[in-house]
Amino acid sequence: MATNVPIQSFLAAGLPVLDVRSPGEFAHGHIPGAANLPLFTDAERAKVGTLYKQEGRDAAMLQGLRFVGPRMADLVEQARTMAPGGRVGVHCWRGGQRSASVAWLLEKAGMEVLLLEHGYKAFRQHVLQSFGAPWNLRILGGYTGTGKTALLSLLREGGEQVVDLEGLARHKGSSFGGIGQGAQPTTEQFENLVWSAFRQLDPVRPIWLEDESQMVGRVKVPDELFARMRTAPVSFVDMPMSRRVEHLVADYGSFPQEELAAATQRIQKRLGPQHAQDALAALDAGDLHRVAAITLTYYDKTYARGLAARNPATVHRIEAGSLSPAGIAQLLIASHERHETP
Repeated sequence: MATNVPIQSFLAAGLPVLDVRSPGEFAHGHIPGAANLPLFTDAERAKVGTLYKQEGRDAAMLQGLRFVGPRMADLVEQARTMAPGGRVGVHCWRGGQRSASVAWLLEKAGMEVLLLEHGYKAFRQHVLQSFGAPWNLRILGGYTGTGKTALLSLLREGGEQVVDLEGLARHKGSSFGGIGQGAQPTTEQFENLVWSAFRQLDPVRPIWLEDESQMVGRVKVPDELFARMRTAPVSFVDMPMSRRVEHLVADYGSFPQEELAAATQRIQKRLGPQHAQDALAALDAGDLHRVAAITLTYYDKTYARGLAARNPATVHRIEAGSLSPAGIAQLLIASHERHETP
């Protein structure tokens, strides 16, 4: 008989996880690493739910059996492929009939099943509660074009703990930040991914994150995490604009002109009519360095306002000058070793 366990035990078991909710539910948010083994399609789930409300549990159950009956063998075969060791964790939304039904079926087929008590809903509560944990955060700051993503990679290579929020969000934060990144996750799934990233780290050792606005494209950094980021020590990498312009041209210069124009138009009110017109004209002329310099004027002012709102005692300036990225990374590590807070 399947064993019901709380979320901590379910995760600690380290089993392959089968999420038996519908594809739409799974796409909206799921446990990172879980596989979707839907008991119902989205349309079938909607029909069963409507029957439950209109005619009661028995009618809904019978309709569910009509949907699932012909697919039972396929469900078992898929589960065996997803969990070749024969042991598996299973959950639905609330830990109700869907997960219990699949658990019964898989056990009849000889598999060992662990059920998540209260389902995905319990996982989400666990995720949201985790953002209040007292992590030892370190913030990597710097104006747009500083190459903070590359610096985070170098910090990781140097043995530092890093959470790349922009990588998880599939967005670099600015109006141009979604170009070439693919579709963003939902905010719910972004939260799940952030939880997963932090779960793998030592909460006592420093954890580096890039200085972000709360919105990274269309997804939102969790409130409690963002509040802690805003009070954490910051290493501000001060890099000359000329170097930052070169970084931006290298990062975005190969993308289609129409996408760069659309990104520029999205911030034209904040750039101002004349600056926006100049940037678009420079783009038409193929002068990407000019486009980058104009847009940096706006982004620098915006970032400077956010930096000024922090406690000055928490901001440590790193003069990049002509240092290589590896040299800057070494200074970042040394700086926070010197400014370690109790």
